[in-house]
Amino acid sequence: MSGGGPSRIRQRKGQPDLRRELSPDVDDDEHLDVQNPRNRSYVEKLFESEQVNVAMIAVLTTLAFALRFYKINHPDQVVFDEVHFGKFASYYILRQYYFDVHPPFAKLLFGLAGWFVGYDGHFGFENIGDSYTEAHVPYVGMRALPAILGSLTVPVVYAIMKECGFSTIVAAFSAIIVLLDNAHVAQDRLILLDATLIFFMSLTIYSYIRWRKLRYRDFSFDWWVWILACGTFMALTWASKVNGILTVVAIGIAVIIDLWDILDIKKGHSMEYFWRHFVARAVAFIVLPLFLYLSIFYVHLALLTNSGPGDTFMSPAFQETLRGNELLLNSQELRYYDTISIRHKDTRVFLHSHPDKYPLKYEDGRISSQGQQVTGYGHEDTNNHWQIIPTKALPETGRGRIVRHEDVIQLLHINTQTLLMTHDVASPLMPTNEEFTTWPKDDHSRYNDTLFQLRLVDGQEGEAWKSKSGHFRLIHVPTKVAMWTHPKQLPDWAYKQQEINGNKNVNDKTAIWFVDTIIADETGEDMKERTGDAPPKEPKSMNFFKKFFELQILMLQHNAGLTASHPYASGPINWPFLISGISFWTQTEGQKQIYFIGNLVGWWTCVIGISLYTGIMLADLIARRRDIEPLTEPVRHRLVNSTGFFVLFWAVHYFPFFLMSRQLFIHHYLPSHLVSAMIAGSVLSFALSETINYPVSVWGPRLRVSKTPTYADLGMRGPIVVGVFTLIMFIMFVYMAPLTYGTPGLDGQSVNRHRLLSSWTLHFAAKPTDAP
Repeated sequence: MSGGGPSRIRQRKGQPDLRRELSPDVDDDEHLDVQNPRNRSYVEKLFESEQVNVAMIAVLTTLAFALRFYKINHPDQVVFDEVHFGKFASYYILRQYYFDVHPPFAKLLFGLAGWFVGYDGHFGFENIGDSYTEAHVPYVGMRALPAILGSLTVPVVYAIMKECGFSTIVAAFSAIIVLLDNAHVAQDRLILLDATLIFFMSLTIYSYIRWRKLRYRDFSFDWWVWILACGTFMALTWASKVNGILTVVAIGIAVIIDLWDILDIKKGHSMEYFWRHFVARAVAFIVLPLFLYLSIFYVHLALLTNSGPGDTFMSPAFQETLRGNELLLNSQELRYYDTISIRHKDTRVFLHSHPDKYPLKYEDGRISSQGQQVTGYGHEDTNNHWQIIPTKALPETGRGRIVRHEDVIQLLHINTQTLLMTHDVASPLMPTNEEFTTWPKDDHSRYNDTLFQLRLVDGQEGEAWKSKSGHFRLIHVPTKVAMWTHPKQLPDWAYKQQEINGNKNVNDKTAIWFVDTIIADETGEDMKERTGDAPPKEPKSMNFFKKFFELQILMLQHNAGLTASHPYASGPINWPFLISGISFWTQTEGQKQIYFIGNLVGWWTCVIGISLYTGIMLADLIARRRDIEPLTEPVRHRLVNSTGFFVLFWAVHYFPFFLMSRQLFIHHYLPSHLVSAMIAGSVLSFALSETINYPVSVWGPRLRVSKTPTYADLGMRGPIVVGVFTLIMFIMFVYMAPLTYGTPGLDGQSVNRHRLLSSWTLHFAAKPTDAP
């Protein structure tokens, strides 16, 4: 520097010690003396580098916004999973309770965005193709949220690579793979969760690296800022989508490796020093994320206070906390001699009986009891009516006549005047389960077989049995089986109704029933004739943690239960190679469609990068077994530590999907693809450079390498290689753009040309003509 400027430059507060990160040859002094020719050269490089970084970030960010906001108003129709996540935003605005397998943070942001742009929440989002314009929905404002987050992800990728010490051209290379990727662009322009997930995952990686670079300034203010920032972004990733938990796992593995290194006595660390680090990490990576995760669910539950479509997923106690819920409004205590209809919680069939008997022989040759049939029937019918009969002495009036948890009762079928019964006879469809039938009420020879114990779900001693909300199991007293049903239908002799039988697993979660209607009270008065002038019931209270844990268990169960087939589902082995995509939206008029698929150039480059990294490390390992050192120690440590950290994130976000039996789609690979772009950049740096930067270890010990160049000396090879790659990738992006943006439409032959792989399922393709 020259002129009247200051002769010494102080390191900026909150910034890493760039002198040590970029140039170990500068003076080791608190102030940098620019009168020293050696330091002056470094300062000039430093400011030049910062200017280049600012310019590169500005260019990448501008292009990212341009590509993601281009024609964001098209189509003006519901696209793919906007039917779900747009609908969830509506529920927040209307404060109606809903259930979903994903945590609520990203959906809360959509609700906030919708409220901010004036959306009233009354659009249904019922079907793909429903018009936003006709319903006057400000959908562009809602789509702008993921577009902004997806655009900002691009400069974050660049910043991650720079923080790891890679050159500007290599950092730009990784960012360009994400910038010009058709899959990321298509996903970022719609009301979907992945943009939020990936943005906060990238911030988690960036914060972790910034924090690790301060490991020799441990417990300083900056150190605490970045470790807490990492924990915060990790929690927001986790709270955005269910597979955000994989980010938590990846960070957890890195932290364990880090703590293992600190525990090494050879490094001179005391146990007191180790425990200080352990507690700091426990606070930042366990306590803080859990607090934030719980807080987000607290906001979620505090907003959704009205009855909504998610009520039936929840327990009766949960439902009664929702204003306007049917269980809250219509639930009534049941008394002996009330006539009721009973319904199965899962299949919704009524407990039913009719005079017809079981056949003498079943199809497999087994003999039945020939007793009266007891079945599950899906419609209201007088044969669904049962009366609660006591098995103990009752007072004439008062609350002593209320049926309570663990009471032993009989159920009298009104139309046939027979008592519900089960016995040690195999059921028609399941020889391992007991047959349910009935027995004449005046014949006491089978009295014990007609006794059932009422067990309320989560019931307390003395708790009253209620209609609607009183979910229960009916346990046969002599044989200890639970009344149960399943969707399989009986043959024609039972009018194809559902089988009712006795399940030996009394705790089976599908053996739960509830009283749907009180047909007549104990006096025989018709309940439908009663008029309800009573004031509306106030919602009941329930501990937040009970609601939270109930919701978490249901989320896990239903996520695992998403096993139905889907025409665009695909296996993880196909994802990195873009074997197939997803049809997001089609419009016959103009032959337009949005087909979710990545940029082949970028995705296959990432596959090559991962393959080369694996080969390099394997070859180095084998060579070292033969006492050959193909890599210098600094190069090896960069590949193991910085690139190895990216590989860890890629693997943790990819391989668990091989263990899942639920529906899987190619968009589940997007987090791994983002990290694979960083791996590809690292391998490119290794391939082009004969030297490396001052090493930055993500979890290993810091290397003391002297006389290492400030920047990797890529010469002109780097810009040329990256420039050519960018041009090819841009051409591919533009070629695939009609499928990414859904406009303009393509004729049949054009569609065929855009099917770069025969496995892609594109609409409006031209049919092959017969050869002459």
